[in-house]
Amino acid sequence: MESNIDISIVVPLYNEVESLPELHAWIQRVMKENNFSYEVLFVDDGSKDGSWKVVEALRSEDANVKGIKFQRNYGKSAALQVGFEAVKGNVVITMDADLQDSPDEIPGLYKMIVEEDFDVVSGWKKKRYDPLTKTIPTKLYNWAARRLTGIYLHDFNCGLKAYKNEVVKSIELYGDMHRYIPPLAKYAGFTKIGEKVVQHQSRKYGTTKFGMSRFLNGPLDLLSVVF
Repeated sequence: MESNIDISIVVPLYNEVESLPELHAWIQRVMKENNFSYEVLFVDDGSKDGSWKVVEALRSEDANVKGIKFQRNYGKSAALQVGFEAVKGNVVITMDADLQDSPDEIPGLYKMIVEEDFDVVSGWKKKRYDPLTKTIPTKLYNWAARRLTGIYLHDFNCGLKAYKNEVVKSIELYGDMHRYIPPLAKYAGFTKIGEKVVQHQSRKYGTTKFGMSRFLNGPLDLLSVVF
């Protein structure tokens, strides 16, 4: 049964107090311009910088905003999992909170799900503005993921993705499995997986919170998905 909400946007966040008001205003503008019914779910993964106060303020002024707060940092997979459990939209969009993912991409992603009947659409940041500590591991894991899963995507780990609602309700994320949602979807029976070139913004506030540590956990996570 279809929901009366077109789009659910899930935004996991950790210490992004500066970017949240701008991100919310950007999402709000895009949704209004395209006449989408929507909800934005901010999942605060144990922030220590006042991010939750910003989420509460946004929620008080905009009925489309919802929030979930973790008492400590559990990681991006846990944040996405609780978000997926809560969303009601027919199409679910995930994006990072640091303004490097552009909300202007949402209408195109939505169209690929609704009009072209894709189960999953993954963003491809063809031109990136990340440090080498992030781009080198990304290239390695994308190569390994293509070889092991048979899914040809340029950027498995791009935070900007779109899903049919039934996809996010059919998978379970743990560890660092957020990097491998397309294979999880495939193994759950959702095989129409595509990608869309998306704009990548340079980081405006703060520093990246994820770097070389993916070398340690990524291979084991990928192997656990496949086998």
